[in-house]
Amino acid sequence: MATVLPHEGVESAPVAPVETPWRRFAADFLESPLAVAGLVVLLLIVGIALVAPFISPQNPYDLNQLDIMDGNLPPGAKSAPGYIYWLGSDDQGRDMLSGIFYGLRISLGVGVSSAVLALAIGLTVGLFAAYAGGKVEGFLMRVVDIQLSFPAILVALILLAVLGEGTWKVIAALVTVQWAYYARTVRGTALVERRKEYIEAALCLGLSHRRVMFRHLLPNCLPPLIVVATVQVAHAIALEATLSFLGIGLPITSPSLGLLIANGFEYLLSGKYWISFFPGVALLVTIVSINLVGDQLRDVLNPRLQK
Repeated sequence: MATVLPHEGVESAPVAPVETPWRRFAADFLESPLAVAGLVVLLLIVGIALVAPFISPQNPYDLNQLDIMDGNLPPGAKSAPGYIYWLGSDDQGRDMLSGIFYGLRISLGVGVSSAVLALAIGLTVGLFAAYAGGKVEGFLMRVVDIQLSFPAILVALILLAVLGEGTWKVIAALVTVQWAYYARTVRGTALVERRKEYIEAALCLGLSHRRVMFRHLLPNCLPPLIVVATVQVAHAIALEATLSFLGIGLPITSPSLGLLIANGFEYLLSGKYWISFFPGVALLVTIVSINLVGDQLRDVLNPRLQK
């Protein structure tokens, strides 16, 4: 059989790159300039929170580094040793820039931790309810309905009034008010997938119920769950800031953004705006950036919303 050689001088057609799911996802996500800006700001905030002890000019909760004579200095003021308070200082002489860097660590840590734990609980409850059906589903969904009927801030206030202050107590309160959102979302998606042919085929093959639930049913419920998790992280950060502002959330030794805002609230009328203003801006930028990323994830992961 003769071998056919390509003619000299004839260029071969370029091979189109294979479009992988991740490449397509990235291309769809990058279509929104607002989402890209939100992602960049969010990555910057997360990076600052991770390396806060190394880049902060001062440890705002180390008493050896504080000087009461530097209290309530305006932005740009210089202390006696020559240290510049770029965002001012509070009544205890704490540098506000350093306080914001440390506050981002606590706020993001509490928000992400509570969202992950609530996701694990809500995912299990919603998936089991949709798969089991019948009276089990009815009972679990009634519990979810009761949970969602109460305002989240009210439930968190009652729980913290009983439990007291503490980081893990705040996380437990946030998990209690958040898990029902995940359960409702997973149950609605799993009900649609439960009736499809691939689930029936897996059951006919004799696969265990646990494997069908977590290996076949769960992966198809993840896209809407990712969107809900992103939004709930922002909601948890805002709720923690509200609780800390009311004096019921984190202790004063944990410098969250909510506590920083609360510390300067009594000084607003005296003109010392910077004590509350700059932490409030940091909190606002963090929540807005997370919401921008979550909105674009919703558009990308939901085929009905794609162009």
